Amino acid sequence: MAKIILFDGVCNLCEFSVQFIIKRDPKGCFRFASLQSEPGEKLKRQYSIPDDMQSVVLIEDGNYYTQSTAALKICRQLRGFWKLLYALIIIPKPIRNLCYRFIADHRYQWFGKKQSCMLPTPELKKRFL
Repeated sequence: MAKIILFDGVCNLCEFSVQFIIKRDPKGCFRFASLQSEPGEKLKRQYSIPDDMQSVVLIEDGNYYTQSTAALKICRQLRGFWKLLYALIIIPKPIRNLCYRFIADHRYQWFGKKQSCMLPTPELKKRFL
């Protein structure tokens, strides 16, 4: 079963992160949808994910994960040394999420925001819901 990553479709940092993941996921384990898209909205309802969610969301094995837990679980599946970052999961979740939220709260200020979601290239279209 595919693992699904929901991301903020108007965030430049989030779009960069999606491209980063795609390059390090040669087996195509992950599928993507923006939180603002119709498939993203449907998945939020299906998994009872709060409407105001502004975090990366990983849907895997019938569960969903957010914030630092989602990011670390994604890293664990990537090619290269990125999977070693999963060792940070031993840091208590409130501390990990504090760091995550600091970056998330400043992402538009630091990296900018788009008016609309990214459009995948034809070769990447199959990876998006």
